[in-house]
Amino acid sequence: MEEPEMQLKGKKVTDKFTESVYVLANEPSVALYRLQEHVRRSLPELAQHKADMQRWEEQSQGAIYTVEYACSAVKNLVDSSVYFRSVEGLLRQAINIRDHMNASAAQGHSLKELPPPSSA
Repeated sequence: MEEPEMQLKGKKVTDKFTESVYVLANEPSVALYRLQEHVRRSLPELAQHKADMQRWEEQSQGAIYTVEYACSAVKNLVDSSVYFRSVEGLLRQAINIRDHMNASAAQGHSLKELPPPSSA
């Protein structure tokens, strides 16, 4: 046999061999095996990441609840200023009555002579 003929036969054999290796390498079962390997390598890291995210979400939900509760408390304090003014007026009235009682007691007057309470 001649050299060019041998080269042609060798090329055909190598081409067939390359094609067979390519078909085997891209066969569905091999692809599934590679996918399984990838999942096996990646899954622990992904599971840890998921757990971290869930923990952060819980912490965030707790912080959000705390902030909402604080905002509600501040709003209630602002809304209660009417009641504080009412209590202040009642305290002023009680102080005036006490002062009048002390003055009456010092002068020997009875408590029946108290003036009506003023609306402060």
